[in-house]
Amino acid sequence: MGFEVIPAIDVTEGRLGRLTPAGPVAVPAFGGDPVTAAEAYMRAGARRLHVVDMDLAFTGAALNVETVMAVRRVALFHGVRVQASGGVVTEDDVAHLLDVGVDRVVLGSGALATPTLVADLVERYEERIVVGIEVEGDRVRARGPASVDLALDDTLAWLDPTAASRFIVTSLRRVGGLAGPDLDAVRRVGVLERPVLAAGGVASVEDLLSVRAAGAEGAVVGRAALEAAFDLSAAVDLLAG
Repeated sequence: MGFEVIPAIDVTEGRLGRLTPAGPVAVPAFGGDPVTAAEAYMRAGARRLHVVDMDLAFTGAALNVETVMAVRRVALFHGVRVQASGGVVTEDDVAHLLDVGVDRVVLGSGALATPTLVADLVERYEERIVVGIEVEGDRVRARGPASVDLALDDTLAWLDPTAASRFIVTSLRRVGGLAGPDLDAVRRVGVLERPVLAAGGVASVEDLLSVRAAGAEGAVVGRAALEAAFDLSAAVDLLAG
C-alpha cells in the first residue's frame, strides 16, 4: 500500500476552522464549508479524510456531529473513508462517532491518563481505533479540557503490549505552523512496530517524503491543504505507489 496523504477538515461551529493561540477560529477557505472542502480534497485524489471536531477538543461539547455526518455522506458516495478526531476521550465518544458512520476514530491523548480504558477500547474496536499521541518534546500533552502531562517513553512502554493497531503522532509545537514535521517523534513512536501517521507542520511534498522515510504510513495535512500551499493532487499521485 502506498503512503497516505490525508487532508484534515477542522470544524468549529459547523464551519471550517483553524487553531490559533486563542483557540479555534473560522476561516474563509472553500467558503467556510467543510463539505465543499471535502469534495475538493476528494477530487485531488484523497482516499481518506481526517475530520476534527475542534469544539469537542477544546470545550468537551460535541457541537459538530451533523457536520461530521455530512462529510461522511459525501465521502461514502465517492468511496472515501473518514477518520474522526477531536478530543475523543470516552467510550461514549468513540461509540457515538462509529455509530454515525465514520470508519476510524482517533482516541485523544487525554485518554492516555487511563491505560485500562485505552487497552479495553483498542481490544474491542481493533482497526477502527487510532491511538493519538500528542507530543511536546519528551512529554505527551493533550489540548483542551482533558489535559495530561505524561512521559513519552513511559507511555510508549505501556502501550507496547496493548492491542493498539495504529498510532497518530502530533507535534503540538508544529500544528498549523508549516515549519516541517517532527521526524524524531515519528521515529520514537515507530519503535512500537505498528503503523504510524504523522501530523503537525507538513508544508510541502518534501515534508511528506521525509515523513515516509522516517517510517510513517501516512501524514495528516492541515493548513497546507487548506491554503493550497502545494499541489495536493500531485502529492497524492507521487506518494500513492
